Amino acid sequence: MKGLSFKRKKKKARSNLNLRFNVLTVLTYIIGIILIIQLFNLQIVHGAEYREESNTRLTRETTLEAARGEILDRTGTALVTNSTKFSVELYKTKIDDNELNNSILNIVNLLEKYQVEYVDSFPISIDPFQFTISDETLADWKESYDLDENISAEEAFYDFKDRYDIENTDISEIRKIIAIRYEITTTGYSSTRALTIAEDIPREAVAEFSESSDKFPGINIVTEPVREYTSGTLASHILGYASTISAEEYATRKDTYDQNDIIGKTGIEYVFEEYLKGQDGTKQIDMAVDGTITAEYTSEEAIAGSDVVLTIDSNLQTITEQALEANIKKIASGGFSQTYDTNAGSCVVMNVKTGEILAMASYPNYDPADFVNGISTDKWNQYNTDPAKPLMNKAVQNSYAPGSIFKMVTAIAGLESGVITRTEIINDTGLYSKYGETWPCWYYTDYHRGHGRINVSQAIERSCNYFFYETGDRMGIETLAKYARYFGLGVKTGVELPSEASGAMASPEYAETVGVTWTKGQTINASIGQGLDNFSPLQMAKYISMLANGGNDIDVSIIKSIIKPDGTEASTEEMNNFVNQKLGLQEDTSEDLTISQDNLDAVLKGMQSVTSDTTGTAYVRFQDFGISVGGKTGSAEAFDDNGNEVVHAWFAGFAPFEDPEIAVVVMVENGGHGNYTAEVVRDIMEEYFGMNTQDVQEDMSAVNYSQSLR
Repeated sequence: MKGLSFKRKKKKARSNLNLRFNVLTVLTYIIGIILIIQLFNLQIVHGAEYREESNTRLTRETTLEAARGEILDRTGTALVTNSTKFSVELYKTKIDDNELNNSILNIVNLLEKYQVEYVDSFPISIDPFQFTISDETLADWKESYDLDENISAEEAFYDFKDRYDIENTDISEIRKIIAIRYEITTTGYSSTRALTIAEDIPREAVAEFSESSDKFPGINIVTEPVREYTSGTLASHILGYASTISAEEYATRKDTYDQNDIIGKTGIEYVFEEYLKGQDGTKQIDMAVDGTITAEYTSEEAIAGSDVVLTIDSNLQTITEQALEANIKKIASGGFSQTYDTNAGSCVVMNVKTGEILAMASYPNYDPADFVNGISTDKWNQYNTDPAKPLMNKAVQNSYAPGSIFKMVTAIAGLESGVITRTEIINDTGLYSKYGETWPCWYYTDYHRGHGRINVSQAIERSCNYFFYETGDRMGIETLAKYARYFGLGVKTGVELPSEASGAMASPEYAETVGVTWTKGQTINASIGQGLDNFSPLQMAKYISMLANGGNDIDVSIIKSIIKPDGTEASTEEMNNFVNQKLGLQEDTSEDLTISQDNLDAVLKGMQSVTSDTTGTAYVRFQDFGISVGGKTGSAEAFDDNGNEVVHAWFAGFAPFEDPEIAVVVMVENGGHGNYTAEVVRDIMEEYFGMNTQDVQEDMSAVNYSQSLR
């Protein structure tokens, strides 16, 4: 019974399999019939229709270039923005030579109507016929185009006319058509790769191209953003410039850049490139085979770059640049009784409490717009051969002997280390002799006598070298260098700009690196800002700010914020990490010091006397000034790049003396006397504090203006 039961089940299973096989066979048969019917429908019934549609439509994908982010001043004024540029592109279409030639002629005539230059490298001119390439390259050119070596320019011209099947008889029309056809021959184009015929076409021309598109088969108008520097040369050394990516840059950025992209080269444009660069989008273009555009649509939107907001104020920046330039020209023309061969300088205006840079000027400057479309060789050579080095930001990238404006460091170091006191009197006899050498006080050089008996405040007021020779010798270079470093001298400030100079504080270690034998006399020179001392004007501005704010360290910055495309702001931590990595900045390891307020007051009192007492070295510049100013002049002996002796002129000041808000440091290369440059500081402070206004209402506005910069 068990065996019989088993056989019946097996037979039943075999029956089910047969049934399933039959069902699958039927389904396969039905599907096959459906496919045959559908294929018949596609190929026979609607075949001609679909072939016609396929042959009359091409889809191309083009890039929508993203606008770079703007660069704004602290008030929101755009210093760098974008304008719109239109270009004409030509795609290959399925039209015959006659239609193509007529289209080209229509395109060129429209461009000439609006005086737009178009591509034209065809080396034959008409009226008269002549070759426009050198004899050295003419033979090779003829050979490359299979022309007889003795062919004339006129004969070659008509040879190309025949090659391109040009039926026109007017010589000028033929020449126009050949220009574009020749470019197609040499450069190439296809249905997916366009030939750019003209750039920077006006909106009126764009409108005509659009309104009469049937006359211009294959034409595509490209819209792209163009970098625009709204204020000419203003703040050029801060902003920097952007230009076409180089082959070297492209080789390492192929994943995010195209070969014709714009990239930041210097200044803020360079440092914040990754924020300023937007994200390109894509656009689809449907075009009939005759070149007519049938549809356009965006497949991916372009995203503009982030906006970078600076700490500078454009109005104050303007006054700073104008005052610096006027001062340099005045010194050079003998406006201060003596004439000095000067043509360069820099200036920094800083908020003493926050370290924000409110203005920064470097003279001479340059025009960033010169680089946007690729700088000409002549202009590039002009910039690079100018001995005044207009492309260099002298406030950040250069360092100089500071001269007497360094003396406050020596005073603070001497007081804090106890080698001098606030009331100690040192007798300046005019000549300081020690270690077998003699160093004169400037007063002795000019008047053949010393300053006499003076304390530290008076020594600052009168800029007495002798007093600081003795102070420096007593404390030694290690103590002096420690305090100089605390005030930010000889180390980078960390400002968000490229190529910042570190400068150098004199020391035995540094002397060894430059091949100088260290002696105790080096300390004496360093104590008055001479010898191996070299600092940037930006470092000096930080140092003066710290003196004015009570000796507190500050973080120097020229960036207020970064506003992302979605309207959010980058965090301070994000910005700091980005800048540190981009510029390779290291953490400052200088010793954190606490400066006695009494010692600071003694030094600041001397700085106030510089501008307010008749014996002060800058009294003549500030005697009628409406705001109390602490200041210090400096005349630093140095050598220029050619080994010539020069005297750099410095002035460092802060105001108001009672509650300081800003520090201003100005340096004129070979400017002679520090008090000459004090005029720049005065002009800047007049602008900042609104002292040029005429009535009470304006005065109140000026107060509000100065408060907005704090």
